[in-house]
Amino acid sequence: MSVTTTTHLNFRGQAREALDHYAAVTGGQVMAFTFAQGGDDADAADGAVPDQVKWGQVTAASGFSVMAYDVPPARPHSRGEDPLFVSVRGDDADEITRIFEGLAEGGVVRAPLAPAGHAPLYGMVTDRFGVTWVLDVVAPWAG
Repeated sequence: MSVTTTTHLNFRGQAREALDHYAAVTGGQVMAFTFAQGGDDADAADGAVPDQVKWGQVTAASGFSVMAYDVPPARPHSRGEDPLFVSVRGDDADEITRIFEGLAEGGVVRAPLAPAGHAPLYGMVTDRFGVTWVLDVVAPWAG
């Protein structure tokens, strides 16, 4: 048996758009279903919006994986300030560069993708959905 962890992102009405964007950036596939597909009633206590994402995930052949859902309106939701960073690490500089550039579209580059003391390439970007991504190419000694 094996165990994996996957970053789970919470949105307020933007989960499907974010999942589609992350799939386009990484070459991954989206799997998602709505609250309606999950059997949630629009009159439920948490106010779930029937056409919003109850469960969604992007997976790519490279191993990239992220999950997301839309927090129902009756539940508190705050993105806060830097509550988490999503780390994307790889050994292919071209792939890391492509993903970085895709995430930067409409976002804010916080550290340009460039050589760093701990990695051949390192960069940080907050995407247009407010999620901060840290990307790097794994140093030969750190792999």
